[in-house]
Amino acid sequence: MQKEFVVIALGGNAILQPGQRGTAEEQFANVRATCRQIVTLLEQGYRIVLTHGNGPQVGNIIIQNQATDAVPAMPMDICGAESQGMIGYMLQQSLADELRRRGMDRPVASVITQTVVSADDPAFRKPTKPVGPFYDEVYARKKMAEGETWMEDAGRGWRKVVPSPDPVEIVELEAIRRLARDHTIVICNGGGGIPVVREKDGTLRGVEAVIDKDRGGQRLATGLGADLFMILTDVPAVALDYGKPTQRWVSRMTVAEARGYQKEGHFKAGSMGPKVEACCRFVEAGGRAAVIASLNEALAALAGEAGTRIVRD
Repeated sequence: MQKEFVVIALGGNAILQPGQRGTAEEQFANVRATCRQIVTLLEQGYRIVLTHGNGPQVGNIIIQNQATDAVPAMPMDICGAESQGMIGYMLQQSLADELRRRGMDRPVASVITQTVVSADDPAFRKPTKPVGPFYDEVYARKKMAEGETWMEDAGRGWRKVVPSPDPVEIVELEAIRRLARDHTIVICNGGGGIPVVREKDGTLRGVEAVIDKDRGGQRLATGLGADLFMILTDVPAVALDYGKPTQRWVSRMTVAEARGYQKEGHFKAGSMGPKVEACCRFVEAGGRAAVIASLNEALAALAGEAGTRIVRD
């Protein structure tokens, strides 16, 4: 019996661990460990499409852009495309190697993915997403005078802030669907997708923004008609009262229960909030269930033995 079709959103720890510098060797080692787990899921019969975060990688590309005047700096949409190519390369090579080691003949492909956002999205009027490195206030004030939005971030310095609009449409969705239908393992929509707006004549234009990777993953999973949407992260499950003496893990909750916990303020905007929101949206749009779990417990989470499962009311 063929198992479920799962879209898996890999968290940052799948590619870069806390405290690491982000060398190619470090990132490849993390990716290879992740791919061993993904191939185990494939051995179990799950059909899988992968998406991933790209925050640290885009931040490093921005630093590289600003390190020299010898070549022109690239805008954020192109930086996002560069990160998709780099991470896709690491994932597809590592997956192919692991598949070969286990005697599995499956093609792997990365798709550079654009995600349409609305030019009228309120996020463009109120940027909230910090990107890139930290700078001192003098530098930030200079950039603000040039029209950019900056903010002081938790006492660590100043960072540029860009809009984080909602994903509306994945441009390459049909290509991804056809590849997946032909049993290709697809890596796509990295970092939520490259943000673009569609002009009145139908042409696409990249914009200075960042799409939340979990909401982008949900849009992908819903568009592909996946049975399950799974977010793999660095915590074992969703918690209520996280970090407090009253903290407790939740193994299962309905969308209504999750929405209630959201209103009570249990899920922070910069961490678990977007993940729970994305999972709720997936189930509300017709998905069977969504799962949030530790990267190291993916198989157990799919079996309902770990993580948090969000289901219909």
